[in-house]
Amino acid sequence: MTDPVNILTMKWGTLYSAEDVNRLHRQVRRHLARPHRFICFTDDAEGLDPGIEAMPLPELGLPKGHGDTRWRKLAVFRRDLAGLLGTALFLDIDLVVVDDLQPFFDLPGAFYIIRDDDLFRSKPLRKVNPARDRFLHSVGNSSVFRFEIGQHAYILDAYLADPAGATARYEISQQFQSAQLAAHGNLNYWPKGWCVSFKNDCVPRHLSSYLRDPALPRGAKIVLFAGAPKMEDVFAGRGHKWYRRIGRIDWLRQAWDRP
Repeated sequence: MTDPVNILTMKWGTLYSAEDVNRLHRQVRRHLARPHRFICFTDDAEGLDPGIEAMPLPELGLPKGHGDTRWRKLAVFRRDLAGLLGTALFLDIDLVVVDDLQPFFDLPGAFYIIRDDDLFRSKPLRKVNPARDRFLHSVGNSSVFRFEIGQHAYILDAYLADPAGATARYEISQQFQSAQLAAHGNLNYWPKGWCVSFKNDCVPRHLSSYLRDPALPRGAKIVLFAGAPKMEDVFAGRGHKWYRRIGRIDWLRQAWDRP
């Protein structure tokens, strides 16, 4: 029998609701046939569906007096993560699963993540600083990543050794996380096209959006909302730019909110 895998997500504060987590749970249930546990680390479990295992947010372990919890997601790299074992796929709440998730577990390797640049169009001006450009091209987007629980504690260890220095040198946690993964030879990326940007991969460019509706690229498995517009804007029909018409997105709505 195939060992169950873990699907992890995090909800704290008021940015996302229990129903947002419930939708993600239904998406995973539709698109992952193998045995799995769906676990939500949260500070408020009220309203979560019965099939979701609610667990307290894992402790980041910051030194006393250091109140910055923006990098809370790094806590999933604890050696002991709520007693969980095995393979885990972490999913942010603000995404839409549109196809089979099994391939995310089939690739050999210790760690997989989205290459952040795969979600955006090229940035020629970044090349004025080649070293910076090379680093940013290596950064993984932590909206979707797979890892073995307890096997990457070096990421959290490095952060806790100097949290002030880490936040001074890196803009966001996924940059720090990627640097640590690369240093340990564990930075691997999902095949390009598995995780796509709604804005950059689904919506026709510029004024073409007034002629054609958004469409799902062939081979896409997860749709993300990197940058603006955010997911809630898209479902409200807001394109963020005057030249970006959202148009009909029935296929996306069905994937997002189908029972």
